[in-house]
Amino acid sequence: MRGKPVEKVRELLVLRGLDAILFTGRANIRYLCGFSGSEGALLVDRDASSFLTDSRYTTQAQEEVRADHLGQYRLPEEGIVARLRERGCGKIGFEGEYLVVSRLEKLRSQAGAEVEWVPLAKEMRPLRGVKSDAEIEAIRAAARLNAVAFAEIAAGIHAGVSERELAVELEFALKRRGAEEKAFDFIVASGRRGAMPHGLASQKVLSADEMVTIDFGVRLNGYHSDETVTLALGHPPQRLLEAYDVVLQAHDLALEALRPGQPLKDVDAVARDHIRSRGFGEFFGHGLGHGVGLEIHEFPVLSPRSEDVAEEGMVVTIEPGIYIPGLGGIRIEDMAVVSAHGCDLLTAVPKNLRTCVP
Repeated sequence: MRGKPVEKVRELLVLRGLDAILFTGRANIRYLCGFSGSEGALLVDRDASSFLTDSRYTTQAQEEVRADHLGQYRLPEEGIVARLRERGCGKIGFEGEYLVVSRLEKLRSQAGAEVEWVPLAKEMRPLRGVKSDAEIEAIRAAARLNAVAFAEIAAGIHAGVSERELAVELEFALKRRGAEEKAFDFIVASGRRGAMPHGLASQKVLSADEMVTIDFGVRLNGYHSDETVTLALGHPPQRLLEAYDVVLQAHDLALEALRPGQPLKDVDAVARDHIRSRGFGEFFGHGLGHGVGLEIHEFPVLSPRSEDVAEEGMVVTIEPGIYIPGLGGIRIEDMAVVSAHGCDLLTAVPKNLRTCVP
């Protein structure tokens, strides 16, 4: 979905025969009008955009928001319905994945039977899928923080340090260099815990001759980075070293396959088929990747069930993995932007196997 943000919304208005679309999800609001606060609503109709918030954010909205009208409410539902009536809107689309039922019921009660509320889900997902040059540079800047901070803490990855200590040191290094916040709770999974794809950092102490997987990222100026590195401490089991080579090959093959017009389930299949051909198919259960932007997980999806197609300007992760219960696991993850010739990496930490002195 290309074009300026609000123009994309108006195309959807016409397509669905709506008078307006109400946005309450923070990511879409920031994308469409620039507001970075936690309380507000954006109404886009066929001729104007209206942003509403409460008294805590009025000044911030005046500084940040790009909209035709700025308003303040005492109660959100009351203010939203009042603005709908002012604009003469009777058929309203809303974000089905964000607007909770309790709030929708309050809006229905305030607006009465003359207003029809239409949930939008699948139609809304591509809204932020294709990134502008400015968005891509924002994500690239977040990825640069990853590389600098990881290099700073790399010497501290050794036997005797706990997973949680590593996660804390990495978070501090990122924040010292300007990160707004970590993108998610960091995964640091060593030894047998590496078989857990979402093994959050624990008190487990790293030991010699095992692998450690570190999945981390930041939020910078609203945009996210996401990256996974797996390292060897000393001499891990040979089966895990073999798995590392297979995952790295699958990662590289998927990046080669990522190009405009390519169904993303086919990109997933390239990596998945390679892992299966090497005898590890049963140990790769999750999708190959996801979109990244104002949210850490967003459109599109790379999985066997994906219906999405790569478009120039999409930013996605490529993150194949092998997870062997009782032994350990491997994941390698980079972010890439789909470009005219294929794709370009945004993350910069090298993914060749790094062996740390235990």
